Amino acid sequence: MLDPATPPAGLGPSLDGGNALLPLELHRLVYEANGKRVIDGLELVINTRAITVIMGPNGAGKSVLLRLMHGLITPTSGDILWAGRCMNREIARRQAMVFQKPVLLRRSTAANIWHALGLRGIDRGERGIRVDGALKLAGLERLATMPARVLSGGEQQRLCLARALSLDPEVLFLDEPTASLDPASTLAIEGLLIDAQHRGIKIVVVTHDVGQARRLAQDVVFVHHGRVVEHALAKDFFVRPESEAAHAFLAGGLVL
Repeated sequence: MLDPATPPAGLGPSLDGGNALLPLELHRLVYEANGKRVIDGLELVINTRAITVIMGPNGAGKSVLLRLMHGLITPTSGDILWAGRCMNREIARRQAMVFQKPVLLRRSTAANIWHALGLRGIDRGERGIRVDGALKLAGLERLATMPARVLSGGEQQRLCLARALSLDPEVLFLDEPTASLDPASTLAIEGLLIDAQHRGIKIVVVTHDVGQARRLAQDVVFVHHGRVVEHALAKDFFVRPESEAAHAFLAGGLVL
């Protein structure tokens, strides 16, 4: 069973330690692909350790925006600054990302975490402690020797999240992490994210699920046509969205 109330030691920075990577500033950000402008002069500043949820209609540029923030792709123009610094190898090592579709090696559940820690340069003596802690956090201890690719969809995604958390990231990005999961698995993932945020990890998650956004979000970024059209506290956004696009989206209507 998941036990996020008592997380194993060594997973995630201390809440008292702050987050030296913030603020995240995006200025005049443009990204073009195949002749199409996906991100169009986007402006955004994130300077809170609250859970930030990025929402918007299909094709708005949400997933591309997440990859730009994490440095997986390079903007056509504009600036992405972490605490005033451009993305570099040291900043990237202090982040992690979980994708919509689990990306797993043809190895055991435990070995998938071990391998990621090895790539990050974690000493072998510490890897075992982190692997055990991550498996316990995600409730996967009994599946440690099971081939990762035969796990259920929910178990695979919990493994991907546990692997990311084992790296002790200061910032964790997630792109539609529960899009194809059943309700129980979705709630398990959400519980892990809330716990991670309580332990000082900055969470930035893209979701199309309004219900999930209401459960998780403290800070909402609404993206449409490659631009931020609204950035607000969740308690304000879900009650009184200011933009017509956000109002239509929350009402389940067409967003033009």
